[in-house]
Amino acid sequence: MKVLGIETSCDETSAAVVADGRILSNVVSSQIDLHRPYGGVVPELASRRHLELIDEVIHTALDESGIALGEIDAIAATYGPGLASSLLIGLNTGKGIALATGKPFIGINHLEAHLYSPVFDGAGMPMISLIVSGGHTILAKVTGIGQHAILGQTVDDAAGEAFDKVAKLLQLSYPGGPEIDRLAKTGNPRAIAFPRSMLNEPGYDFSFSGLKTSVLYFLRKNPTHSVPDICASFQEAAVDVLAGKLLNAAEEYRVKTVSLAGGVSINSRLREKLTGECEKRGLRLLLAPAKLCTDNAGMIATLAHHKLLAGQRSTFSLEVSPSAGLGVAA
Repeated sequence: MKVLGIETSCDETSAAVVADGRILSNVVSSQIDLHRPYGGVVPELASRRHLELIDEVIHTALDESGIALGEIDAIAATYGPGLASSLLIGLNTGKGIALATGKPFIGINHLEAHLYSPVFDGAGMPMISLIVSGGHTILAKVTGIGQHAILGQTVDDAAGEAFDKVAKLLQLSYPGGPEIDRLAKTGNPRAIAFPRSMLNEPGYDFSFSGLKTSVLYFLRKNPTHSVPDICASFQEAAVDVLAGKLLNAAEEYRVKTVSLAGGVSINSRLREKLTGECEKRGLRLLLAPAKLCTDNAGMIATLAHHKLLAGQRSTFSLEVSPSAGLGVAA
């Protein structure tokens, strides 16, 4: 089966072609330079750029795959969550192509695609999976593709939001997460005792708002403190909570595999800590390839492949769902 996938949930315009579950092309056009002067994504600018790029990106994905549009068996597009105006471009483009070609169409949940991006071959089930992306922090138990249950999620700021907001407090360039990761490498992670919110509380929910606020108060009292030390100390606090909750859940549910996905999963300290802890505990750690961690159509088309084989389809009445949670059926 050959699937054309389209992803426009935020500020990346992406298209990919997957054949029998194997990614043949995965084209991503980033808008970082467009939004950098504003310190964050401007929804109207993002949707306009998607509209400008979508046709070119799809044609490039088809060309790179060596698959003609007429050979495509089905079309997939992200329906949520994300920015409504951005989602509309990709979803309507996907539905339009499917309608014009007479091919099956399926809408894909962006978070669900992240969830399965480290395990599209089904290996390692059951497992505990942590999704850490810009606006979401979710811990789930996964027993198979399409079979998952949420154990906990953020009750306020997501980890990615905390990284971005702290980066703004430190007047770092956009995007802030990678900048904090870079500066933290030369800082002392034990220089400042920032809180590990909810780490030792029952359950698997997360909270990062207090951590962000602690950095704000610290900066007010210590305006000349070492920026690398602040970055390293903040990052260590966030990583301790993320890794701690994931590992505690693996122990409670007696699973031997854990996975990490989403844009924040590229953070070098998070990967380093989890790799070391999993080795100590005899756990298998599955990490999505870097190209599948940020927003991309490769994970959309691959998940669509599995859902289509299971007989799932979407109607053309499917609408965007900006606030969709993990597992909302299309």
